[in-house]
Amino acid sequence: MSEETIEYHWGKHHRTYVDNLNRQIDGTDLDGNSLEDTMVILYNKGDILPAFNNAAQAWNHDFFWESMKPGGGGRPSGELLKLIERDFGSLKKFLDEFKTAASAQFGSGWAWLAYKESRLDVGNVLNPLQSGEDKKLVVVKTPNAVNPLVWNYYYPLLTIDVWEVLIKFTLCYSGFETVKTIISFH
Repeated sequence: MSEETIEYHWGKHHRTYVDNLNRQIDGTDLDGNSLEDTMVILYNKGDILPAFNNAAQAWNHDFFWESMKPGGGGRPSGELLKLIERDFGSLKKFLDEFKTAASAQFGSGWAWLAYKESRLDVGNVLNPLQSGEDKKLVVVKTPNAVNPLVWNYYYPLLTIDVWEVLIKFTLCYSGFETVKTIISFH
């Protein structure tokens, strides 16, 4: 990502979400909550615009920036690599699935590597308990500001901002090729 892109994306785009959210929750019962709690409360109230959008986009961007470092990247190792190989079959299969999720997200959104803990144990609803689909790494994509935290049993580990991919798409030939460039472990 170029310096100019980071300055715009962080300094204007991300900053706007933070400033707007602060104005929207000032003096409300949400004032003083953590960003994560604010986001989940708003989502579960069904109030996804505009305060949820601002809270979630601020959280998503914070997480996105924390996922990067200058000259970063590199091949995963240790427990993460073991889990990727267990749940996807190989690092290559994970990367292919992650790249496809990011490049196939229509419009603004996010692609995530998340840990799916288990289904909710809700007694009054037909909702089976843990299955083979639980307690594993999964790739999910979300529209706009939505992120896996609002689903209660998903925990984000890695993300890519599809907005960033779309910007690069306008400058490059192929969105998929752009995603392949952004997500490389060479």
